[in-house]
Amino acid sequence: MPYTITVQPSGRSFEADAGEPMLTAGIRQGIGLPYGCKDGACGSCKCKKISGHVKHGTHQSKALSAEEEAAGYVLTCCGVAQSDVVLESRQVTHAGAFPIKKMPARVAELERLAHDVMRVRLQLPANDVIQYHAGQYIEIILRDGSRRSYSMAGAPHTLTASGVPMVDLHLRHMPGGKFTDHVFGAMKAKEILRIEGPYGSFRLQDDSPLPIVFLASGTGFAPIKAIIEHMQFMGITRPAVLYWGGRRPRDLYMDAWVRGKLLELPHLQYVPVVSDALPEDEWQGRSGFVHRAVLQDFPDLSGHQVYACGAPIVVDSARRDFVQQAGLPEYEFYADAFTSEADKVHQP
Repeated sequence: MPYTITVQPSGRSFEADAGEPMLTAGIRQGIGLPYGCKDGACGSCKCKKISGHVKHGTHQSKALSAEEEAAGYVLTCCGVAQSDVVLESRQVTHAGAFPIKKMPARVAELERLAHDVMRVRLQLPANDVIQYHAGQYIEIILRDGSRRSYSMAGAPHTLTASGVPMVDLHLRHMPGGKFTDHVFGAMKAKEILRIEGPYGSFRLQDDSPLPIVFLASGTGFAPIKAIIEHMQFMGITRPAVLYWGGRRPRDLYMDAWVRGKLLELPHLQYVPVVSDALPEDEWQGRSGFVHRAVLQDFPDLSGHQVYACGAPIVVDSARRDFVQQAGLPEYEFYADAFTSEADKVHQP
């Protein structure tokens, strides 16, 4: 029998079939809870259970610890309701969320942005244009049915800027990776891929007046780039500062693009941070861990929103330290951790 899942404080509810993860049921019915990897690895879907019984499938302890589970927290991506359940989540999507579509996409252009980052421009069908929020991602469906997730690196209004629907993805090469080895090797323009989306709850909270801290590591810049474009297009002038971290300066692969935006957006600031510069880099900027640079500049984050995207270790460290050390309300931390297939290897 199906169980009713109610999300507070929005009051929205949906039905979950027997054995169906709550997140899957919500997405199926157009009610998006916060999530990232959908695989029990990142913890982005973690929320408080107010009442009811939930049984968890396999997941990583860093996503949900035994202590957190005992305190009543659940992962909706692998949590299966055993009764009617009431959850607390401030990030549930509004009614009328964009539909998830599956469609073919043609590789229109490949451009190497860095030694290990490729911009892949995909041409989408003109008769069934995808709708999405800046910050969301699509899944590329490989021939064996496995999937790879990549954020769209442009705001929705850029989709048809060229007259033909196009989306840009920023792909980092993962040596030995089933898909990225192909992208950096044999992939050519005109190749046909299958994609599905939009997915993800990472998006700007348009109704908030709070100043923004953007935190990106590596290709985590892609969805934040889309959000910055969205803010410019919509005339949103909330104060915002982008902290972008990489091991070496070359990892900040669109540094010139950001600096160009600073000339157009007086409310935007930019702090590039490099952790492992070599002498030949002649780096004169901020050094160390990127989330630590934020804490140095913002010892009090209690009146801010943070949007963090990139490597799980960066996102997890930022979430913990911003809340515990700088007073950021946990519900004002919005994140998308870029979990690779290696990150998704299940641990007890």
